[in-house]
Amino acid sequence: MLPGADSSSQPASSSRAGGLLRDQIGAASRRLLIWVFAGGVVAAVAISALLVTIGERIAETRHPYQLLVAIDEDTTDPAEWGINWPSQYESYLQTTDWERTRYGGSDAVPAQKLDSNPWLRAMWSGYAFSLDYRQARGHAFTLHDQDHTQRVLQREQPGACLHCHASVMPLYRYVGDGDEMEGFRRVSAMPFEEARNLADGAGTPLVEHPVNCNDCHTPNTMRLRITRPAFKVGIRELKAHEGIPDYDVNRDASRQELRSYVCAQCHVEYYFEPESNVVTYPWSQGLKVEEQEAYYDEIGYSDWTHAATGGGMLKAQHPEFEMWSQGIHATAGVACADCHMPYQREGAQKVSDHHVRSPLLNVNRSCQTCHSVAEGELRARVGTIQDRTEALIQRSADALVDLITVLAAARALGADSDDLAEALQMQRSAQWRIDWVYSEGSHGFHAPQESARILAEALDLARQGERMVVEQYAGRLDRASVEIPPPYAVTPDSLAPGRTGPTVPIRGGR
Repeated sequence: MLPGADSSSQPASSSRAGGLLRDQIGAASRRLLIWVFAGGVVAAVAISALLVTIGERIAETRHPYQLLVAIDEDTTDPAEWGINWPSQYESYLQTTDWERTRYGGSDAVPAQKLDSNPWLRAMWSGYAFSLDYRQARGHAFTLHDQDHTQRVLQREQPGACLHCHASVMPLYRYVGDGDEMEGFRRVSAMPFEEARNLADGAGTPLVEHPVNCNDCHTPNTMRLRITRPAFKVGIRELKAHEGIPDYDVNRDASRQELRSYVCAQCHVEYYFEPESNVVTYPWSQGLKVEEQEAYYDEIGYSDWTHAATGGGMLKAQHPEFEMWSQGIHATAGVACADCHMPYQREGAQKVSDHHVRSPLLNVNRSCQTCHSVAEGELRARVGTIQDRTEALIQRSADALVDLITVLAAARALGADSDDLAEALQMQRSAQWRIDWVYSEGSHGFHAPQESARILAEALDLARQGERMVVEQYAGRLDRASVEIPPPYAVTPDSLAPGRTGPTVPIRGGR
């Protein structure tokens, strides 16, 4: 102990220090307990919220929709279906937009293709398509645009057109006295205007809406199903050709197959049987362009007689299903809906986007689900395919117009169909192939190598036919004097279908 130190103060100081330390420890312990308690409350709330959310999501998967209104086979208004399935209906409404890609899409006023590709007038000379042939628009416009095309307004068309342009099954059942197939046959034979304006016994119109929900879904369950009679017959004949007898598509097709088949009800090549106008898919010999040509040749069918050459020609419709069937996506089991109606998440539900459109307008969900490639590169790949297809179309079209020109010049010299039979067959085969690729909606993308093969054949056939005629009438053909106008004036934009449809409001696009 140092001199002068007060030894009695040491215990008291130590006691005060110890008390202070105990107070500090106690305060820290209380704070810790408070934080632990607060953390426990927060964790409990978070876990409770998580459990509630999980419960809600489980309930959503068990009950993906609520049937707020009754829907039956005669409910053709998509707005009524939309009460039960609002997400699907809201995206369906967007098919009234006018978004475009380089070679397709939708326009507010659909563009006249006959102006942008004048060779179409030569190819279709004598046929109604040389009067009016415009860019296609979305599903919500299928009936509206059919009502307003000059091909219907200026040329008589059959009720068969309604097969793919309207929600038509109630009409078939009514006309067929409950027998859909019989009603389909009877409606096909009617004039378009008569079928379009039919009403039931109470005076309710039977055709009011474009293709929509009940054309692909079973009421109240939303199960995919095929409704169109022509597809049921066509796919049965195709399967029989492939060695599968007695095929019933609604019984035998898988759900993934149905996700393409519902689209193939209309996105196909077809013709109207001459005697009855029944819509028929030429699939009994296969889906390829030459197999369909062989079918038409075997039954001696032509859509019309070419006004400039006198040959019997074929008009391709829109063989998207047939072209897709030859491509890599079909081989890989990718359905039409996977790309054109990709899934989107809404809570725990996986909902198909019913804004049916080009995958190029929705690359992230349409393409990158499978392709882990940058969006720009994917767009570039598609652009390359479509640009090359367009170049082949234009080169083969030039060759076709040259063939038509020399055939018309030979006609001017007095040549008849027997004299020109072989060259006329070349014209028929060449323009069938060009039309098949041009009228198919993907502009080559669904099956790039198949599209290139078909157009190469078309180019070769057209040049062979031209050579035959030139050699047969060497030095006598006056090409310069040949004019191949369509028999109709091309419809101006002032007579194009309007911007609004009868069912849904128009929505702006880019």
